[in-house]
Amino acid sequence: MMNAAAIVVGCSTGGLDALKLLLGGLDRRLPQPLLVCCHTGSETIELLCELLGRVSALPVIAAAERHAVRGGHVQLAPTGYHLLVEPDRRFALTTDPRVNHSRPSIDVLFASAATVWREALIGVVLTGASADGAEGLRLVRRAGGCAIVQSPADAQIPVMPQAALDRAGADYCVPLNDIPPLLNRLCLP
Repeated sequence: MMNAAAIVVGCSTGGLDALKLLLGGLDRRLPQPLLVCCHTGSETIELLCELLGRVSALPVIAAAERHAVRGGHVQLAPTGYHLLVEPDRRFALTTDPRVNHSRPSIDVLFASAATVWREALIGVVLTGASADGAEGLRLVRRAGGCAIVQSPADAQIPVMPQAALDRAGADYCVPLNDIPPLLNRLCLP
């Protein structure tokens, strides 16, 4: 077990199925907040919250401006906004320019979370078709946090996990099925 205070997760193409498997395998006693940035292409995040809420043992909600980060909850970046974590552990939403052609951007979320939680942060990069998340994961590792990357050979689309490995490396590079038990092991006493 590590002294994890928060988990950030990024995914893109193939992310819905990956998140279902990930969230479905997490222990309901997980005390850390799980902050998720998924490129959906959807107009709203509510449908994704509903779909993931059906399989997750943890409550799934959309992150909102100035709301406190909530332990034991999955909080999703809303469509069309970058999601940042402020030093007071409240959310900030911005419409700043796209990063890696994306808003919300995984890099933006990971970078702000790394500043707040430093070595107590776990960053997870899953399937996707862009390099978003690679630089953010590098910043998580540079701050002393733990990096988990889905094995590119196991990903529906290997571009995103491969970019993360190339840019940041990983403490763990494992198939998707192995990530929920790994998180449970790292985060529960």
